[in-house]
Amino acid sequence: MTTLNQLAASPSQLDTLTEINIQDFLVAFGLSNPGWGRGALQTLCWLPARRFAHQIAQYDRMVGEQGLGPASQQFLSAYVRRLEVAGQENIPASGPLLLLSNHPGLTDALGLFSSIPRSNLRVVGAERPFLEALPNIARHLIYVPEDPAQRMGVVRQVVSHLRRGEAVLTFPAGQIEPDPAAMPGAVESLRDWSESIALFTRLVPQVQVVVAIVSGVFWPAALRSPLTRLRRRQADRERMAAALQALVQTLLPFYQPVATRVTYSPAFHPAELAGSAETAAINQVITDHARQLIEEIQNRSDPIRPMDNPR
Repeated sequence: MTTLNQLAASPSQLDTLTEINIQDFLVAFGLSNPGWGRGALQTLCWLPARRFAHQIAQYDRMVGEQGLGPASQQFLSAYVRRLEVAGQENIPASGPLLLLSNHPGLTDALGLFSSIPRSNLRVVGAERPFLEALPNIARHLIYVPEDPAQRMGVVRQVVSHLRRGEAVLTFPAGQIEPDPAAMPGAVESLRDWSESIALFTRLVPQVQVVVAIVSGVFWPAALRSPLTRLRRRQADRERMAAALQALVQTLLPFYQPVATRVTYSPAFHPAELAGSAETAAINQVITDHARQLIEEIQNRSDPIRPMDNPR
């Protein structure tokens, strides 16, 4: 099996990823604008940014060699103590499948990629320079342009993949959401889930839908850190906590403080369950499934078991 240390990245790719990582750290620390502390912190961030650039570039090469699922399982093992999955058996093995997930950030995408047993998975994601620098991962992505006027192309791509019997994963909130296991507001964030997801069910009536909820991606100590509390806005505190966690795990690769969990709902045809093709009715069915999963996680009542190897 190929390991992270056996793969070399090109200097240009490493430079690009390193610069992006540094800028992400600076934004998280509230130093995105020029100032007295920016230069010093930029120097301090260079080492972990470079190390993470090596790791993510090597992960991209593993995706090219092994596929998205197996490579994600191997890469994720370096960052989490364990991956726990409930409801993996609910994911249809074939046919058009739309997976809808919350987006707490950090290891959420890796947990999903690792536990979705579909080799034809496509992922809807924002157009970002970081992803564009990862060619093997990019082949699995459907980019969402920043310009809303250009987004009908995304709908056409998703529908095309679904009609070919493939699986598509999307994050309906379109932004980072609270971790259900560590933060308040996870249920409330469902109000931000886009109603456009109902469009796919109308254009591909035979599609099955599965809701996924990812939790346990944040290290509680990072959320409680005095540095995190220096930021006033909750979103900025969460970004700071994510940056601190990434710094610690990059500099101390054997330290794995989190157990990430992915919970899947039963597969369903939303139009049938709602009894209507109306967008609001379909969206209500979807968010009801998501709310139930979140509440079960928060009440610690859903049975979580170690992930089966799906491949």
